[in-house]
Amino acid sequence: MNSNKMNSDRRTILPLLWIFYVLNILYADVLNNLGSLATVGTGQITDKVVEALLNPQMILIAAFILEAAMVMVICSRVLPYKINRIMNISVAILEIMVGIAALFVGEPPIYYYFFTAIEIPTLFFIIWYAWNWTESAFDNNSPTVS
Repeated sequence: MNSNKMNSDRRTILPLLWIFYVLNILYADVLNNLGSLATVGTGQITDKVVEALLNPQMILIAAFILEAAMVMVICSRVLPYKINRIMNISVAILEIMVGIAALFVGEPPIYYYFFTAIEIPTLFFIIWYAWNWTESAFDNNSPTVS
């Protein structure tokens, strides 16, 4: 594979990696919420804990974090080279910090560790892939935002 083709593929591969990452977050959160709902009736989770975790401010923060990853699906496809690289690396670092921090909130179930073990390496790969993207080999025919 020539270097021009490999670098133009980055505009296809990076959005796919972000989609893969977002789907993992969504499925982990769906399973986590189902698990939380199942344990509320058993008394294992108190109403105060649920209120603390599900207040509007926390949900808004979670929405911003998830939205940042979803926006990267589009941005990594259309942004100019330099901004594209910076955004991919920056958002991936932010998402890694959030993913690691989430492991220390309460006692995550075993499947949450499984999803995190998939998400974090995916983000490191995004960082590595964007970091190794060179401008000299940038495909000028790729779509960009003016």
